[in-house]
Amino acid sequence: MWPANGRYGMDVAPAGLGFVHDLLNTLPAGKPRVDLLASLDDAQPWLDGALAAWAGETGRERPEVSLTERDLDQVRGLREEIKTLLTGGEPAHELSSATLRLGSDGRVAVEPRGTGARLVASVVLIEMLAAQQADTWRRLKVCRNPRCQVAFFDRSRNNSGVWHATKTCGNVENLRAHRARAKSTA
Repeated sequence: MWPANGRYGMDVAPAGLGFVHDLLNTLPAGKPRVDLLASLDDAQPWLDGALAAWAGETGRERPEVSLTERDLDQVRGLREEIKTLLTGGEPAHELSSATLRLGSDGRVAVEPRGTGARLVASVVLIEMLAAQQADTWRRLKVCRNPRCQVAFFDRSRNNSGVWHATKTCGNVENLRAHRARAKSTA
């Protein structure tokens, strides 16, 4: 089970993209209002659970990562870079941290490398690449409700979803827009 996404009770992005999705949802949004990367005491259990879920989804070996305070700052920065990218902004930094390996079957595999935050960034980049190749990256979005901002995987047929949950965020925002239009015409 994905630790951050589990607290919002939502469908998780498929395969290893779930790790990126889970990282984004470590931010406090709506309820609960707890940042899972606020401290090492919160971040390490999240990372251990997320890496275990990632290994289960991808069939890869679960890497062991022990975060330091410096690593934690870098992982928070990585989370912000990805969120910026998903909301139409441009990332401020270039990230690189992975290695290519030729397997005995002749296939090239991208493998995570590094320690601490570099290894986390490596897993994120690998899964972003895999999602781009599978054309699922465009379905990972951030809820348009400014009070929410939960990351969600859009499973709509035409990829038109803008709210992580229409009942909670969509209805509130649509009602707000309706009232604003009614007020402006009055």
